[in-house]
Amino acid sequence: MAPADAVDTAAKAPPPSPGEVIPGQETATPALVRGIREQAPAGGSAATAARGHLEAKESRYRIKEPERDLTPLPTATAPGGQETVRLQQKHRGVPVLGGQYVVRMEKKNGERIVTGTSGKYFTELRTATEPGIGEDLAVERAVDAVRDDLNARQFPRRAAEERDGGEAAPELKGTVRGLVVLPTGPGVLTRHVTVRGTDPASGEPVLREVYIDARAGYPVLQYSGIKTFGRAAPSTAGKAAAARSAAEAEPREKGSGVKLDGKGVGLDVERDTSRELYVMRDTTRIPDAEGSGRTLSTWDARDKSVGEVLGQWPPGIQEFGSPAPAFGGDATDAGAVDAHWGGAQVFDYFKNKHGRTSLDGHGMAVNSLVGVTNGGGPYVNAFWDGTKMVYGNGDAEYRPLSAGLDVVGHEMTHGVVEHSAALVYAGQSGALNEAIADYFGNAIETEAYGIPANHPDAGLVGDRLCRTKSPRECAFRDLNDARNTAKHFLGVGFGTDNGGVHLNSTIFGGALWDARADLGATLTDKLVYRALTQYLTPLDGFTEGRAAVLAAAKDLGVPAADQRVLQRAFNAHGIVPGWELALGVDSDTLLERVNTSDTRLGAGGGWWAASKSNEEGSEPYSVWAGRADGTGSPKLMSPNDGRYHVNPATDGKTVVWQAVGPTGAEILARPLAGGPVKKLAQHARGVGDAVSVDGDVVTYQFYNHGGRRGVVYLSLKDPANRTSIGGGTYHRAYFPSASDGKVVYQEMKRVRAVYEWSTVLVDVATGERKRIQQAAAGAGLGPTGINGKHVFWLVDENDENDEGDGGGATALRRAGLDGSGVVDLSPEAGPKALNAYDLTVSDDAVTVGARLPDTEYRNETLAKLWQFAADGSPADDGTRRGRVSCNRGEQLSAAAVEGSQVVWLDATTGVSDVVTRARPTGRCG
Repeated sequence: MAPADAVDTAAKAPPPSPGEVIPGQETATPALVRGIREQAPAGGSAATAARGHLEAKESRYRIKEPERDLTPLPTATAPGGQETVRLQQKHRGVPVLGGQYVVRMEKKNGERIVTGTSGKYFTELRTATEPGIGEDLAVERAVDAVRDDLNARQFPRRAAEERDGGEAAPELKGTVRGLVVLPTGPGVLTRHVTVRGTDPASGEPVLREVYIDARAGYPVLQYSGIKTFGRAAPSTAGKAAAARSAAEAEPREKGSGVKLDGKGVGLDVERDTSRELYVMRDTTRIPDAEGSGRTLSTWDARDKSVGEVLGQWPPGIQEFGSPAPAFGGDATDAGAVDAHWGGAQVFDYFKNKHGRTSLDGHGMAVNSLVGVTNGGGPYVNAFWDGTKMVYGNGDAEYRPLSAGLDVVGHEMTHGVVEHSAALVYAGQSGALNEAIADYFGNAIETEAYGIPANHPDAGLVGDRLCRTKSPRECAFRDLNDARNTAKHFLGVGFGTDNGGVHLNSTIFGGALWDARADLGATLTDKLVYRALTQYLTPLDGFTEGRAAVLAAAKDLGVPAADQRVLQRAFNAHGIVPGWELALGVDSDTLLERVNTSDTRLGAGGGWWAASKSNEEGSEPYSVWAGRADGTGSPKLMSPNDGRYHVNPATDGKTVVWQAVGPTGAEILARPLAGGPVKKLAQHARGVGDAVSVDGDVVTYQFYNHGGRRGVVYLSLKDPANRTSIGGGTYHRAYFPSASDGKVVYQEMKRVRAVYEWSTVLVDVATGERKRIQQAAAGAGLGPTGINGKHVFWLVDENDENDEGDGGGATALRRAGLDGSGVVDLSPEAGPKALNAYDLTVSDDAVTVGARLPDTEYRNETLAKLWQFAADGSPADDGTRRGRVSCNRGEQLSAAAVEGSQVVWLDATTGVSDVVTRARPTGRCG
């Protein structure tokens, strides 16, 4: 182990020569340069010197005009004259998402020496920067995209739809943030829109960052901006209130309180003369010279729901108060004592250990809201929303979330990350963000409580939150779990846990925690902090994280033996260059790296159809089709006209799909044998993802303003021969599918002031309409399927909060084409229940996309494919039920080919491939 003072003296040692250079990926600019000592241009600011260095070394960095293309972000300084300059890349004046380059320098006696650089500067960007759509359309498309995603997570329910004149979806509002270039290939010009609202199913807040292609108007990227613990600068009003209160306060006081674990602690508080109370306001930690009114305060938000506090300062709240300096049981029960004490502990850790004054490094106010509810009910989560910490009120088992010092440390570290590396909270960079938050949260807690690194519970995250459960039963995550390795990486889309930010965080967090146990707290904490603040940039993942920590170790002169210990920690967790290539699958790949978002597959008659972008994901999507047995080459079906061609369906003779552009969406078709593209229909607004074709019958879902959905079916030969159902306030239709000249769909219709919810079958040739089954009161109706003998659909007849439904399970239901013989192939309750949300049908089998009902995300509860015999008996009678594939990660958008063969989008390797299996695997161990 390195001596504790190594980190203070080793920086003076001469660096290795020549310098270390790690090439960048898909860019000519190196990802990391270290071990250099090069004179920076004299005069001017740190940013001027940094850009001058990059310009002088253009042959190394390939940045031709840094003065034009790199905009300075705040420079961070550290003892010893260290300066870390962060530069935001712009392409023709437009910011590049994740394009950030870092220059590290030492300043002594008025001169600057460059010691290294790192980050991402994308040299291949060529896209034009003139948008083709306006801001209003971008907001409309962004709101529709979020509404679609929320709808996809729940079946339409009577309670939500039967409000006279009401909307099916919650109110969502979009705010334009400006143009942004996504750095894929030559780049994609987008309009960035932030969408806020409330999820109608869970009541939790919605804060989505949506990027709309600025020419076609298609949503190419969407992820949540809420940085939660379990799975998100105060507003002007809040700042003004804090400043006024501070001005009216008497000199600071030493208070006290009792934490939720029963231990008494000291609190830094003040006497507020305007309220004649002692309040949880601490001005002892941020010197007055660094800004008047900057405080560490804890606010009473027990009458606020989570949607009221997200990204805004809720009106009417006040800092927790007490008539005496000793705060009583009210403050304890609300979690205020824990939040205020814990906030001070975290503040002191970063200040004393790393010389960082507050979360931004410049003395920003630290505000914590406690007691937040979910619509007045329990809220078992906490988050950093970009300006403040928010702690839920807990429930019968979980205390208020501020009860965990590691939770407080975790959320405040998100603030540190945001003001340093700014790791994008999605995918691998989001998992790295979570890993670092877990690491420092646990580091602070174990130090405060004197827990040794080798204690079996030292790596538990959230273990002190429970009232009755043991620490191990209570913990949200365990950094010492043996499964925290890259081979357990879970490939998921951004719709699941923001791309696996919590699911995969312990892979990297576990490696850091192992290193801490081997190298000691003092050294490892400094290495991780240095990597975060001086090396990492917004789009970095596990491999870049490893390189950053190892580079920090070299910077600090850590002995070679200890550097090898650090390497072994990463190796043991599988974090080595190219680790993604080692993830195995049991399926056959038909189309690699589709690089698409929110578009489904189609299959039938021995063929598959899928949307695909180019290798970099920078081109608008095109529709391709191929043989499901893997023979031959895929065929390009759609024109390359700048629109996004999505959601294809095929019956083995024709491919039908949607083309989304600035003026709306068209339904297009083309024979697999070749021929011209035929326009079948056009809609000014969006079209849902349910498209089906069988012979001459084409059916699809559309929606009008406010999310009012409807169904169209038409003749492929004569598109003018069409029927439209629903799309209004009192008449809506959903989830159509077609087979053998028939169309089945779900319908909500008000008849004489009474709503009828039904599964409906139409014979297209005769127009005969048959109600297969009327839904029970309160039921939710899901996707449908049909073959030559039966109708299939998903139904949720129990409220999601009822324990009897298996924790959100749904039933797979089947009936004859005449409505007889209704049975559940998969039950809604009991040990065999599945949370099925999607289905596809052949003559022989019905396959559902489903999750096992559970309270946490893990591989077994991610989206998997389950198959049943189409003619089988109900599951309770022992019908065949088996897994299609044992691949890890999400298995999405299944489409039946024929027999038991299906194709699907598989995310096991972290990218989406079109894959297939000729027959189910059956069981997975």
